[in-house]
Amino acid sequence: MKNRFLELSLYSPFLQFLLLIITLFFLIHLTKKLTRSYIVKNAIEPHRRKLILNLSYFLYYTLAFFISLIIFGINFKEVIVFASSILAVLGVGFFAQWSILSNLTASIVLFFYHPMRIGDTIKVLDKDFDLQGVVKNITGFYVLLYMPEEKREITIPNTTILYKGIELIKKQKNN
Repeated sequence: MKNRFLELSLYSPFLQFLLLIITLFFLIHLTKKLTRSYIVKNAIEPHRRKLILNLSYFLYYTLAFFISLIIFGINFKEVIVFASSILAVLGVGFFAQWSILSNLTASIVLFFYHPMRIGDTIKVLDKDFDLQGVVKNITGFYVLLYMPEEKREITIPNTTILYKGIELIKKQKNN
């Protein structure tokens, strides 16, 4: 009788939820360490890791939310219907604002694979506009470019940087 009580208590929703929270904190800690080592290894600006960390956290918290619903007895089919409904609404919203989704995706590509860094002087290769300046910031949606000749700052969507292409005029010295 005592062994059965111990077996049943290991499967209680409270202990499962506690294990989920511990796993969540472990994943967050591991993601921070891996991102930090990637940034140091590849000489990427530390503030750019915030984008990757926020996307990772969003994924972890969303997954933990749905797992906790299942732990506390919500029927799995109901969770799937709920999740698919949310994704359908988000899909329609993103389709209506396609540039937002594409800029966010382009920012991830720029973060991992693009040679452009903050402080570099670049020229956007576009036949209609002559855009050349120093990269001041790279966010989730745009690149802030300072044009010293005209003494002004402009924002360029990440998709423009990715699809039009750029020419690296001068790299920052510490890259």
